[in-house]
Amino acid sequence: MSKKRSKPAAKAPARKPRIDALRNRARILEVAKDAFTRYGAQASLDEIARQSEVGVGTLYRNFPSREDLLKAVYRTELEKLAEAQRRFAKTLSPVEALRSWLLLFVEAIAAKQVIAPALKELTVDPKKVFESSYQQIHEANRALVKRAIQSGDLRRDTEPADLLRTLVGFAHVSDAADWKQSARRLVDILIEGSRTNRSIHARVAPAQKL
Repeated sequence: MSKKRSKPAAKAPARKPRIDALRNRARILEVAKDAFTRYGAQASLDEIARQSEVGVGTLYRNFPSREDLLKAVYRTELEKLAEAQRRFAKTLSPVEALRSWLLLFVEAIAAKQVIAPALKELTVDPKKVFESSYQQIHEANRALVKRAIQSGDLRRDTEPADLLRTLVGFAHVSDAADWKQSARRLVDILIEGSRTNRSIHARVAPAQKL
């Protein structure tokens, strides 16, 4: 008689990371962002682990190399932007949601200015790291602009990508230490310049009769 083939054992479902493990990872990323901002690509990983209140082994289990940690810091910053778009759309008016998100985008530009040189130093093809996150950022921006157009607050010819290009371009040409303050003011200029006549008139209080 032929022997029956035994069925392969079913794979156990992957366990979800524990809450404390997720907290450790988030804390490492936050401390690493600050360390790379201050000291560049060669920031001490031992010091990052110490300030994160975890062992060096825990850091390396989460991020096997310095390059992995840098990539994770950058991607996490952009993921925060994508998540913020959904949160702002639920809690803020269309224009305020767009304004708040663009202000966060300015912070993301600042983070990239620090992280990009470090990634270029450690990564063979850093362009792939950046391009993998661009789509979700453009989608978030388009969704917020579309909502503001549909509400009648922004002109229909408002081009979402123009807002991002303007802010990125400003960051690249400005060498002033306080460029972020100027970029935040530029956010308001961009939004005011994109408003419909209707929304402008609605915000202007009627003149009092003498």
